[in-house]
Amino acid sequence: MMKIKPSSIVSSILPKWIAWWGEARTRILLYYVALMLGFIILGLPLMKQQIFASVDERVREDLEEDIADFGQLLRGELTAEDRLEIARSVANGRSPFTSTPQTEWEVETIFEVYFNRRVPEDDTFLIAIINGKFYKSSPRALPEILQPNGAMIQQWRKIEEVTPGEPELVDNEIDSVLYIIKPIKFESRVLGLLVAAHTVEGEQEEALETLGIVFRVIGLLSIFVLILAWWLSGRVLLPLRALAVTAHQIGESDLAARIPAVGNGEIADLTRTFNEMMDRLESAFDTQRKFINDAGHELRTPITIVSGHLELMGDDPAERAATIELVMDELDRMNRLVNDLILLAKSERLDFLQPEQVDIATLTEDLFSRAEALGDRYWRLATVGQGQISIDRQRIIQAMMNLAQNAVQHTDCGAEIAIGSNNDGRWLRLWVKDSGEGIAVEEQEQIFLRFARSKRNRRKSDGSGLGLSIVKAIAEAHHGQVLLSSQLEQGATFTLLLPMRSRRRRSSKL
Repeated sequence: MMKIKPSSIVSSILPKWIAWWGEARTRILLYYVALMLGFIILGLPLMKQQIFASVDERVREDLEEDIADFGQLLRGELTAEDRLEIARSVANGRSPFTSTPQTEWEVETIFEVYFNRRVPEDDTFLIAIINGKFYKSSPRALPEILQPNGAMIQQWRKIEEVTPGEPELVDNEIDSVLYIIKPIKFESRVLGLLVAAHTVEGEQEEALETLGIVFRVIGLLSIFVLILAWWLSGRVLLPLRALAVTAHQIGESDLAARIPAVGNGEIADLTRTFNEMMDRLESAFDTQRKFINDAGHELRTPITIVSGHLELMGDDPAERAATIELVMDELDRMNRLVNDLILLAKSERLDFLQPEQVDIATLTEDLFSRAEALGDRYWRLATVGQGQISIDRQRIIQAMMNLAQNAVQHTDCGAEIAIGSNNDGRWLRLWVKDSGEGIAVEEQEQIFLRFARSKRNRRKSDGSGLGLSIVKAIAEAHHGQVLLSSQLEQGATFTLLLPMRSRRRRSSKL
């Protein structure tokens, strides 16, 4: 039986763990957890403080209400029940009620009336102190911290006088007890104290229990939210995974895969940028492939011819001279072919054009003078356009000379060939019109393909079959096009259509 080493198990699990840890949505989730923990760590003390402050504020409002009711009693604002209680107190031997008490007996009467009229709230205790001695409380059962012999009562009993300028109310908190003291004084001597005290420990514990329940609920909801966030982050990052899958699917022979861009935002922009990059890659590889195919196809014939004649070449000087002449002619043809192929490959590069401001009339006249040297034809300068245009002058001359040479090759000696230009404000038209045999309509769309030739062959020529492809490439590099108008036996008109306003080319380079 084969034993599995623990180290092999760890080594198999570790890469998966590292991959999971490196996922973008894992990091997003961890950041989210860190934020939530930070919220809890910072939020819990703040919420506790706010809850305790809210409890203290409510308790103080209740205590102030108790003291305010006592103040009304001191000002003589009596109810029928108060008067009945005063009469009962007098019957029991106490002094009658006055708003300015001067004796201990009068203070006792005031406290009896007050405790009769006021029922304190839960956890609120009203304590009466007369001449430094505990007199009475409501309710009678006091918590341990407020017992008559306790430290707080002993501290309050020491209040014997109120100095001038000292506030009438003493508002303080000791441990978990909030209290307000209202002194009953005669001149500067304190005859008695009313203490309204409230123990907030119970309410604070209830508040903490409530806070605990809230955080438990938040904890459960947070787990659900984290699971949902994990799923949603996966949905948000789905285009990135599609990007990775598409990148893996792309091979040298298949660059057609694209990612659908949905909506807006950074990921959609990244998707569109990736697709644009793939467009440029596909175009670059397609150009390379075409160059290799075209070069291999067109160079094979002259190489075969050269190789065959060299193998059969004898010692006869005349034969050797004829063979050398033929070889040199084939080499020249190969050189022209390679140059044309390189030109077509360069036409998709951003630096293919070197635009400059060109006067249209001067350009047209220059084209006409150059074309006259191409052959013994009846050359005619038609209309001449006016204005300025930003173009690559040398490339346009090259394209027009190709069209003019094409017209010479497919017309007889003395035939008419016209060259002209026209500017309508939006487009510049440069044309070459011949009077040759024309091109059939069904062949006109194919005539601009590489190495394409008319079935009628429009007279035999030694061209490479790339001339019109070069013209089309130059026109499209200027964001223009080349147009053909022709009928059989009625000649052909080739027109370069160039925009008057130059537009920025998009590079196909990586």
